[in-house]
Amino acid sequence: MSRGGARAVSGPAPDPRSLRSTKAAEKGGWRTLPAEGREGAPPEWPLTTAADRELDLWEDLWAKPQAVAWEDMGQGLEVALFVRTLAEAERADARVDVKKMVRSYLDSLGLSVAGMNRNRWKIAPAIEGPEQASGPEVPPPAKRPSARDRLKVVPSGEGA
Repeated sequence: MSRGGARAVSGPAPDPRSLRSTKAAEKGGWRTLPAEGREGAPPEWPLTTAADRELDLWEDLWAKPQAVAWEDMGQGLEVALFVRTLAEAERADARVDVKKMVRSYLDSLGLSVAGMNRNRWKIAPAIEGPEQASGPEVPPPAKRPSARDRLKVVPSGEGA
């Protein structure tokens, strides 16, 4: 029986806006994935004969930004197992344990927000197309002050 100690996914997910995570990002800790996703055809299906639904999911997943990282890490088999499990979980009579496995795959493959944070992935801002450039000007989001920015120096004698 396991007691105490660190777990692979224990604690809060990393926050790319935190001071500590910002330092990790400067050291190469966070990976920025292209907003347009992975280009090209999906890899060859690695499992036994795929159902039509599995092939549709396979094609959709390999066009996502996360697919760039999966390809670099050779995760084709893991993605295929996720696809097969997801197709099974979509059925009305799917078992609860299958649905739990889907959630686990979503996190490990970076397909959920928590999974993106745990993998230290972020998606690059989308590049504006000509149809978007003519739209209303949207100001950039306000920069969140760091802990250091929030400190205030008080000269001695004031407020005492």
